[in-house]
Amino acid sequence: MGLIGILLGLALLIGFAYRGWSVLLLAPAAALVAALFAGEPLLAHWTQTFMTGTVGFVAQFFPIFLLGALFGKLMEDSGSVQSVARFMGERLGARRAILAVVLAGAMVTYGGVSLFVAFFVLVPMARTLFRDANIPRRLIPAAIALGTSTFTMTALPGTPAVQNAIPMPFFGTTPFAAPGLGLIAAAIMLLFGLWWLGRGEASARRSGIGYEGAPVAIPDQSATVAAGDQLVRERATVAGTFDPPEIHQGQVSPDLPPAFVAFLPLLVVVAVNLAMSFLVLPNLDLSYLGEDRWGPTSPSAVGGIWSVIVALLAAILTLLALNWKRLPRLRDTVDAGLNASVLPVISVACLVGFGTVVAAMPAFELVRDWVLGIEGGPLVSLAVSTNVLAALTGSASGGLTIALEALGPVYMQLADELGIDPALMHRVAVIGAGTLDSLPHNGAVVTLLAVCGATHKESYLDIVMVAIVGAIIALVAVILLGTAFGSF
Repeated sequence: MGLIGILLGLALLIGFAYRGWSVLLLAPAAALVAALFAGEPLLAHWTQTFMTGTVGFVAQFFPIFLLGALFGKLMEDSGSVQSVARFMGERLGARRAILAVVLAGAMVTYGGVSLFVAFFVLVPMARTLFRDANIPRRLIPAAIALGTSTFTMTALPGTPAVQNAIPMPFFGTTPFAAPGLGLIAAAIMLLFGLWWLGRGEASARRSGIGYEGAPVAIPDQSATVAAGDQLVRERATVAGTFDPPEIHQGQVSPDLPPAFVAFLPLLVVVAVNLAMSFLVLPNLDLSYLGEDRWGPTSPSAVGGIWSVIVALLAAILTLLALNWKRLPRLRDTVDAGLNASVLPVISVACLVGFGTVVAAMPAFELVRDWVLGIEGGPLVSLAVSTNVLAALTGSASGGLTIALEALGPVYMQLADELGIDPALMHRVAVIGAGTLDSLPHNGAVVTLLAVCGATHKESYLDIVMVAIVGAIIALVAVILLGTAFGSF
């Protein structure tokens, strides 16, 4: 009965979340269903088990959600994201429209801009370039997804994406875990995605299919409608770090900064993250973390999180110093950025709370034994577990945290016994979570299609190829290379 309760609770969570119900209600309700079938005390699991898992996630990762959303909003309202997008469009032009959109998305998200902020800024740029190049508009969502939601989220070393931060407390790693394998995975995702999109463009030209969009003079309201769509909002908040309705708060500067000024805060994120990870924190005396007042932690458990926090803070200060006059409604912009972080972090935390309750059920031993018994070793079972949970929850960050909360200590023990570098575990887990999370019900997919004014029927196959198939190929390559040569 316990296993039936876990499956039923999961089914209720997925089914109602797909229909737009808030995960704030669904997650504890699904957890209580699992506890009920197991004959466990309901209120104790709600207030003690569920809330402990939920609060634990918020305590660890809220600073990253908060600063990431604020940085993204400041980048948007200062005109910096638009400047980066315009720079790429002008340099590469309509002849390389797909590459321009992909690289613009990659630059802003690798530099720390929130995924959903990037969506709302990149779509107008993509429409213009694709229309000028007469490329079918159905390819726009896949091009944006390739640049924003694949290799910059899970593979590139040092990415400040929350998905890359989640394994750090579990494995004692840094944002730059397994950099060589990460670069190889990123190259595979990028090249495979560009090949698929180029194939689609060539096929359309042979068939005489062009943009097929509205004339330039007709304004497209899909982005505005998407930002206010409640269904989009409920799905988006478990898949990203920015609450869509806040996108239109504040005021976007009509005076775009020069390209260098726009790029500099993005470069600061990468540079400071690198310096904190390898130069500053390793040379600091952090022995005080062993004192009881700081709780059960260690430098390896918090170092990676601290690196990302300081990097985002430095980038925010740099942006403000360079763009002070371009932010006339600074308080509104700051308020919108900060408010935009709250619902996403609580939503993902509730998914983690659900996973904490499930892991506390006696029947979970069967699930754990099945996962650990998957042939191919711990790297394969880790990849499968993060894949499956990200697919079921529709959230890479939620699925990844649930998997590591339940099985992270076991994998660390296996890594120690088998001589596997925890950095390799980190990279496999993150890339694994970023594959099947792009199923049709994923909030990022739903939001992207809505902002683009596209449908699943028109554009989802291309998203599958660039965001799922390419990521799976990269994941397999990382596992094979990591098994043969270890982490590098």
